[in-house]
Amino acid sequence: MSIEVGLLILESVLLVATIILLVLSIKEGRGRNALLVEVERATRILTRHEYFFTVTDSMLEAKEEIIGCITGRPPVGDDEKRIRDVISSIEKVKRTGVRVRYILPKFHDRLRIGYLYTKAGAEVRYSSRPLVYDIRYTVVDDRLVVIGVPETTGEREATKKGYRIPSEGLAAILKEHFYSCWEENITYEEYVRELLSQPGATPKQFARELQIDEEELKRVISAS
Repeated sequence: MSIEVGLLILESVLLVATIILLVLSIKEGRGRNALLVEVERATRILTRHEYFFTVTDSMLEAKEEIIGCITGRPPVGDDEKRIRDVISSIEKVKRTGVRVRYILPKFHDRLRIGYLYTKAGAEVRYSSRPLVYDIRYTVVDDRLVVIGVPETTGEREATKKGYRIPSEGLAAILKEHFYSCWEENITYEEYVRELLSQPGATPKQFARELQIDEEELKRVISAS
């Protein structure tokens, strides 16, 4: 075997080895990226879960008042259980005499949360203020704040994580914001009547679309 042939064979072997290493590297990179995506997804679920847990846990510490400015988005998937936990917390604190009030954005699809929270004993009002669409917080007894943070800016973005902040100063600022909105906005029942006064709107239609008891809607209308 000549030197030229030997070198050619060696180059061929090295080329094949390089190709194999390149393919393995690409597969490893894809696997690593897939793993990072899964970890990120798990982290998002965990932080959102922790946010709702923190809200419900903080609510149970209340002695006098809970106020909140929330998105009121229709629950989907795991959010159904989280909303049930919030409703359970409202019912528990109401039995001890705590006042619970929420402001929601004035979107018709937020009516279901208003209905559920009102049924549990909370007072609910709807606001058309732009700031209310993007901010979300819960204040407990003028001393504890839980702030929700969306992944991106937007009135319809879900809360992805949150912060629990024991601060009387921040609680006072948010409480002032809350009541400046509260006094000028409409109640849950007023919003129901406003929506059902639209041409072609019926209790049956809204009950089906928003998963609200039809008799509840009829009750609100008859109470006007």
